[in-house]
Amino acid sequence: MEVRIFKPTKTAMQSGRGKLRDWVMEFEPGARIEPDALMGWSGSADTRAQVRLRFASSEEAVAHAEKNGWTYTVQAPKERQIRPKAYSDNFAVKRVQPWTH
Repeated sequence: MEVRIFKPTKTAMQSGRGKLRDWVMEFEPGARIEPDALMGWSGSADTRAQVRLRFASSEEAVAHAEKNGWTYTVQAPKERQIRPKAYSDNFAVKRVQPWTH
């Protein structure tokens, strides 16, 4: 079985940084997703797609995958770039575009 270990990113519906410290392990999809003939809902016979395991560190997740004999890929988290800003920068003389209403 193939698993993917990653650190989740903030969703568009979140304003805070909570629940982003944990590492997540997901199983790669094993079966095709097909629409149901009666209802039209998309689904699969693969129930592992519903499982998400959370770990405090990537080392714990790797150890769990190795213990169970799963092949894994670890995706490094993308570092957040914080650009310092100030309200007075809107009115700076060196501003590239002129400030207008």
